[in-house]
Amino acid sequence: MEVIFLGTGTSQGVPMIACGCAVCTSLDPRNHRTRASIHVEMDGLHIQVDAAPEFRLQCLRERIQQLDLFILTHGHADHITGMDDLRRFCDLAGGDALTVYTTEEGRGRIQAMFPYAVAERPAARGYAAFRISEMPPVMDLPQGTIHATRLPHGALDTLGLVFTERSSGRRFVYYTDCKRLPEEALALARGADAAVLDGLRPLPHPSHMSISEAVTVAQTIGSRQTWLTHLTHLNDHAELEASLPAGIQVAFDGMRIRL
Repeated sequence: MEVIFLGTGTSQGVPMIACGCAVCTSLDPRNHRTRASIHVEMDGLHIQVDAAPEFRLQCLRERIQQLDLFILTHGHADHITGMDDLRRFCDLAGGDALTVYTTEEGRGRIQAMFPYAVAERPAARGYAAFRISEMPPVMDLPQGTIHATRLPHGALDTLGLVFTERSSGRRFVYYTDCKRLPEEALALARGADAAVLDGLRPLPHPSHMSISEAVTVAQTIGSRQTWLTHLTHLNDHAELEASLPAGIQVAFDGMRIRL
């Protein structure tokens, strides 16, 4: 299994508009964060989780050539507004609709923002087409399984995802955009080979985990390795990573992990 971090930033991105702070003006490329999403390759199956506003640029940067299914964790702008650029993957699939898995909230947002794309086939070559399905609790595929669990995120729930590759048995957890982990989510994640957690900033936030909250959750899960994502400009990469306990690191755009 390979995981590519296309983006690791928040809704404002880093550098942030009209900000001259030390992180936004940093020369460390790890402090330059586009909006958060990942691309997972599991035994040859290519799964995209969320499409940030920079999705096209992220795909070009990381040379993403294939996409078999798409999962939208929730309908907030920083996770959905790049979906129009999925049109290229419909072309590459011979003009078939791309299957999109999401929640009822996500479905409503897709239908409101991309009504022209909710169809079995694109209106014309070069257009997007989305076949929307509800994300099941367990998706059993030839390449492995994807477990989904609901995570509280302010007024809505997001999808937390746990990928298990069939050939290797490796288990990868992706829990972004959440304030806490319910017991079901903790049980699914415990002892995973790798985990990615929402770690917004040092200060508390009403709908995201702070750094200290994420560290506590990471220690409860007990993954071999944990990375923090969805980071604001209040986090300098090197300084934050130096302060974290062993086994917990800071993700950055373009990072790749193999399990």
